[in-house]
Amino acid sequence: MAIPSETERIDIDMLRQVAPYMPRPQSGRLRGFLAALLIGAAAAAKAEVVVGEPPPDLLGKDRDGTQVRVSDHRGKVVVISFWASWCTYCLKELPALEGIQNAAGSGQLQVVAVNFKEEPALYRRLLHKLKDAQMTFTHDRTGAIGDGYGLRGLPFLVIVGRDGRVAYTHAGYGEQTLDRIIEEINDLLSEAAPSA
Repeated sequence: MAIPSETERIDIDMLRQVAPYMPRPQSGRLRGFLAALLIGAAAAAKAEVVVGEPPPDLLGKDRDGTQVRVSDHRGKVVVISFWASWCTYCLKELPALEGIQNAAGSGQLQVVAVNFKEEPALYRRLLHKLKDAQMTFTHDRTGAIGDGYGLRGLPFLVIVGRDGRVAYTHAGYGEQTLDRIIEEINDLLSEAAPSA
């Protein structure tokens, strides 16, 4: 399920009405602006997690306001799930991930559920409903964390091995992928923790 971009939310008819009255930039300035825009878009497109590489470390703050870092869980398998309230499968997946973490034990597996771009008041209400969950919840209000991970749609899941490197990624998946995700987590749990 793709995330609507800010530009897709703009009323196109309104733009057509306003466009004739907008001042036209000089052609040299326009080319410079377009070149800068393309360079920025290319740089943004490069930001993504790569299997075999460490992921971005910061995952936001937990319920207590403590900064959550992937590196704090080195030696454990870390499952990072980006989710939102409008993503139906995300809401189905959270209890499954909670059950997997409980079965493995938090000393072996840590699930971090990163809420993606929800309003703070809505996020707080969701946290209240999920108050009994043992997994770690963080909030990516602006989308900066998701951008660093190359998030392009939800659900989005990153599985980090005990060595702190990305082992698997899944984007835009559904229930049919859950068995494969569990198998991948079990494979990583069976590996020995790296020596310090």
